Amino acid sequence: MDIESRIIDKSTDLEKTARSLEKEVAVAVDLEADSMYHYQEKVCLVQIATKKISVVIDPLAIKDLSSLKPLFSNPVIQKIFHGADYDIRSLYRDFDIQINNLFDTELACRFLGIKETGLQAVLKKLFKIDIDKKYQKKDWSKRPLPEEMITYASKDVIYLLPLARMLTRRLEKTGRLAWVLEECEDLSRVRPELPNKAPLFNRFKGAGRLKARSLAVLEALLQFRKHIAKKKDRPLFKIIGNDPLMKIAKARPVTLRRLKGINALSEKQISMYGKDLIQVVADALKTPESELPVYPSNNSTVLPNGVSARIKALKAWRVSKAKALEIDPGMLCNNALITAIAIQNSRDTESLEKVKEMKRWQKQVFGSEIITVLKKAP
Repeated sequence: MDIESRIIDKSTDLEKTARSLEKEVAVAVDLEADSMYHYQEKVCLVQIATKKISVVIDPLAIKDLSSLKPLFSNPVIQKIFHGADYDIRSLYRDFDIQINNLFDTELACRFLGIKETGLQAVLKKLFKIDIDKKYQKKDWSKRPLPEEMITYASKDVIYLLPLARMLTRRLEKTGRLAWVLEECEDLSRVRPELPNKAPLFNRFKGAGRLKARSLAVLEALLQFRKHIAKKKDRPLFKIIGNDPLMKIAKARPVTLRRLKGINALSEKQISMYGKDLIQVVADALKTPESELPVYPSNNSTVLPNGVSARIKALKAWRVSKAKALEIDPGMLCNNALITAIAIQNSRDTESLEKVKEMKRWQKQVFGSEIITVLKKAP
């Protein structure tokens, strides 16, 4: 595609460009961030494309992107992203930018039953275009950026407008456009998680299977890694990976010889962190019995009589319906929603309205079928 491309690294240029973009009916948006290289990730580039131009905005040079807020919040201008969740959270976190009138092409692909929904795969399938992703994992926080990386960033976004048009036509033809638009409306309201004081092991895969003493060791190790990552401004995985931390938590080594023996770390990591790690483990092992951490209980609520049978019937219906529509069953309704519907046990559409987790499109398109399934369930 032959469109004009330019980088914007001055506030005056950004303000002028923002006013120009506000005249469009749709813009395509992409971001580049530095989560692979820093502890606290940040947006390093914002790419916006129209039919005629692709601009690459440098927030590390401009800092204040408030002149873009009217564009993103304008409900008349469609903002097209591919896999928008991360980008929406990042724009809000770094610039307090909120999105209205979102269209997520990745989400649209999933509702059309497209199996591989990464942008590279989608463009190859639908447009026979091979896009080069060799700069995808580069450090976008470095300045000055090489010209080839700027060119890559500007080109990466230009295909989203024609892609959105094609997907919209397909969604209209299948009667699923309203489904995607409602899902996009909900997606536009996602926000980054607020920091809390909960133990770090709460979000660590496999922690729930550890005994209390090893769980105390794991938490101490996680806190140590976080401290080092902050100090070095490096992502957590570049300090020590999750698998090695779990190995150490289970083995609980208190000598360097034992730490080396479990083959969890490289020689370089042992040289850098070994003595500190065995001290962290030793200190955690001294935690009094009464102060040992407890992993949050995952005991499921006992379901009322008949609910399990209704869940089974609804899941069978979901599989059958998804197969007929040629989409993933989870796109129709997830397991949490199925449980909520089964508990409510609606016998008419009015009662189904009480299931707050259901979207409008789910009630309108499948409400009658769901009620029939509930009535027939044991």
